[in-house]
Amino acid sequence: MARFGTLEGYKRMEDIPADDYLLLENQLGFPLYVVAKEIVNAYRDYLDPLNLTYTQYIVMMALWQYGDLSVKQLGQVLRLDSGTLTPLLKKLETKGFLTRKRSHRDERVVMVTLTEAGKAIREKAVGIPQQIAAKAGHVFSVEETVELRKLLNKLLDAIDASHGVSNPEDMIETGK
Repeated sequence: MARFGTLEGYKRMEDIPADDYLLLENQLGFPLYVVAKEIVNAYRDYLDPLNLTYTQYIVMMALWQYGDLSVKQLGQVLRLDSGTLTPLLKKLETKGFLTRKRSHRDERVVMVTLTEAGKAIREKAVGIPQQIAAKAGHVFSVEETVELRKLLNKLLDAIDASHGVSNPEDMIETGK
């Protein structure tokens, strides 16, 4: 079972001894890293039959949600740089799930569009989140899930602000 760090009980950050920051149980990033890794592993059993990795799955989810996107917009929504995104898109294009074409308006812009196979695989993927939740034994109530998502979004907003970025999803027109 995870331990609470020695930070518990302090009211102000400046009162915490410097050495306590190096304790693993006081790191916010460490449990987030472990949870993320375990979530990705949990998805593997459900995504392998669809011939998708988790990262390919989130690319597909963004395209199912927003429709056609430029590579830049897709990278912003998923917080992926072009060095990570381009190979993902190439693999998904090879699998027949999407196409990449230069925009008619601006040839510098590459648009990503789902193919019929990419749209169709959504029907096979739609139940995966519920299956993952059931497998995990519904660890959180709906209210706890909403609260956790709010806290994670608050953290992401702070990270975005520290990089001078507004909410990447605000840049996407949701009208499909």
